[in-house]
Amino acid sequence: MSYFKNSKNRWCVGVATSVVSMCLTGAGISEGRAQSTEPRVLPPVSVDAPQQRARATRVTPQRAAAPRAARVTPRQTAERPPAPVAPPTMGTTRAIGAPAPAYAGGQVAQGGTLGLLGSTSAMNTPFSVVNFTSQLIENQQARTAADTLINDSSVRTTTGANGFDDTFQIRGFPVAATDVGLNGLYGLASSQRVPAQIIERIELLKGPGALINGIAPGNSIGGGINVVTKRATETDFARLTPFFMSAASYGLHLETSRRFGANKEWGVRFNGVGRNGEASIDDGNFRSGLGALAIDYRGERFRWTLDAFSQNDDTDNFRPQVSLSSIGNVIPAAPDARSNWYPGTKLRQKDNTVATAAEYDLTDWLTAYAGVGYREGSNYQTFPSSATAVDALGNFTVQNNYYDSYSKTVSGNVGFRSQFDTGFIGHKLNFVYSGYQQEYGYAYIIGNRAASNIYNPSPLPSITAARTAPQHSADTTLQSVAVVDTMSFLNESVLLTAGVRQQNVKQDSFSITTGALTSGYDASATSPLAGIVVKPWHNVSLYANYAEGLSQGTIVTGTFANTGTVLAPYKSKQQEAGIKVDWGLITTTAAVFEITRPSLITTASNERLYDGEQRNRGVELNAYGLILPNLRGMVSATFVKPELTNPSIASQRGNDAAGVPDKTFSASLDWDTPWVQGLALNGRVIYTGSSYLTTANTVKFPDWTRLDIGARYTTTALTGKPVTFRANIENVTGENYWLTTGTYVTVGAPRTYILSAAFDF
Repeated sequence: MSYFKNSKNRWCVGVATSVVSMCLTGAGISEGRAQSTEPRVLPPVSVDAPQQRARATRVTPQRAAAPRAARVTPRQTAERPPAPVAPPTMGTTRAIGAPAPAYAGGQVAQGGTLGLLGSTSAMNTPFSVVNFTSQLIENQQARTAADTLINDSSVRTTTGANGFDDTFQIRGFPVAATDVGLNGLYGLASSQRVPAQIIERIELLKGPGALINGIAPGNSIGGGINVVTKRATETDFARLTPFFMSAASYGLHLETSRRFGANKEWGVRFNGVGRNGEASIDDGNFRSGLGALAIDYRGERFRWTLDAFSQNDDTDNFRPQVSLSSIGNVIPAAPDARSNWYPGTKLRQKDNTVATAAEYDLTDWLTAYAGVGYREGSNYQTFPSSATAVDALGNFTVQNNYYDSYSKTVSGNVGFRSQFDTGFIGHKLNFVYSGYQQEYGYAYIIGNRAASNIYNPSPLPSITAARTAPQHSADTTLQSVAVVDTMSFLNESVLLTAGVRQQNVKQDSFSITTGALTSGYDASATSPLAGIVVKPWHNVSLYANYAEGLSQGTIVTGTFANTGTVLAPYKSKQQEAGIKVDWGLITTTAAVFEITRPSLITTASNERLYDGEQRNRGVELNAYGLILPNLRGMVSATFVKPELTNPSIASQRGNDAAGVPDKTFSASLDWDTPWVQGLALNGRVIYTGSSYLTTANTVKFPDWTRLDIGARYTTTALTGKPVTFRANIENVTGENYWLTTGTYVTVGAPRTYILSAAFDF
């Protein structure tokens, strides 16, 4: 077995080496065709000033009457000023304005905002990043950000559609829904899921991002996700989109966008969504309402934005989760994806957010910026749990509970971005202060127990105790000061990034019965970052980085022996190296990485503690762009070895961490058909390899593959304005499979039909 594992590791490294070699071999050939992210230097051109034909006509009037005069461009009586456009952000000190332009194919952007590093091109970034566009989101008919992020093989969801929230796994480590940023600030997006209708860009950073974005509230280290909200476009429009989703869920999406002012300096964009009906669970119902308003102003030096949205979801019979028993070393077969193991559950979620940001160009090379937002959220739910884990035959003991909670969050930042030269060295310097404060409260009411089975579930047992309002449980304050400098040499063929963030974590835990302080800590730590990009050719980037992530300690909740304890903060470390090649219409990337962090374990005495170390080593391969005229595509593969290097149980040293697949693949195509104008077809394949149920490595979850297909047709024949019909089928073959982070599991969504028609007017 050890020989097999070693051979497997060598094979993964060999694949990466081969891709790197291929990229370097072809770099010189493709250099002339590549779409450089930097302005190109063109050869000097001599242009003669045009003659004033009006005066010449008065001297020689007979030529004005000649037949050839009809072909002369008519004289302009008044020169029309150029149409106002949004100020560019990529490569400048700005963050408010036009997002980075789309790359060939339109599915991925050329760059994006990267927290402390500012808005920059992907080729100039010493990290692995992907920036998904609203075009991809709309054409795949995503409902939440999670539906788009799985286009990258390094990202997998560990919760299914119509569940409590969207929880991710990036590079083998969990990333909570609470760690999705909104326009660069944590804690302002919904703590459950981000609706696709408000998203302009989804920016994915792989690896610890403590220096880039600050400490993540939910302790994520595998990567960072930032959502950029929609702004008013240069072209005014109004769009009405009725949609249908199986089994019987109907909805309506209204979107409007308009700019005002002599130079279109004011912009207003609104998105409203209403939805009701059975979604993906038998006898379930999902009612949802969303209202989102975005206002922006862009002057010559001053820019300002305001976002306000309200999100309300009310679900009967939401997608369940359950614990699996490791006794017997057998994993039960995944039940029907439309089944509900806890019939009678109810979940009501509310989120209200308001956020504003502004920036001012003090000089041509210095911009001051600030942003602040407030979010208030609440969850009221029936919260069944498996008092005894599910055995090989599907039997378990269900305990019914109420778990209601609320959170109030304030998040903001203030800083300066600058660009200047010192001799032959260019600098992009950023200094920022970030702050995050959250009040959290909950009420956990324990109910009765009953025997049940996931294939033939029993009705939920009763809860005899009175339901009480959530009480104050914890206060969390995160503060940091950071500075980073990206230095460029040799006409930006070498980019060196160095930075440091000093972070303070203060967390207090309170008794929900007496309100007394039960535990807490106040700790500080420094997170350094170093990265380098070397461009031997303008279309090739060789990069490497070292980064540390700081995570706040977990508050132990639930039924553990040390419930209420606040665990101390911990550090994670990443080392990464890779290559990016822009071939002109296609970009390919390859990366190798290593991330280490302490492991969160449950002891024999039922206590939750950090003990030992998990080390994830992996290889990532990606390609995206325009494969052929009218054929767009993305493909990625990730290979991970999630090794326990210092486990609490000595015999498990070298074992794989639970719930981390060893390989994942994602691939999609989108094709404009040549025989019918306006008709496009698309398809996507998602593959996830097997993973272990426990760290004992005695039994594995099976691998699974999901196939999605779709089509769309755009025409102006109906109303004189564009009308786009879309039809998608997700999980075409109706596969039933487990989604897992270890012993706590759910099932993936069933075969799902999505139909919509977008009418512009």
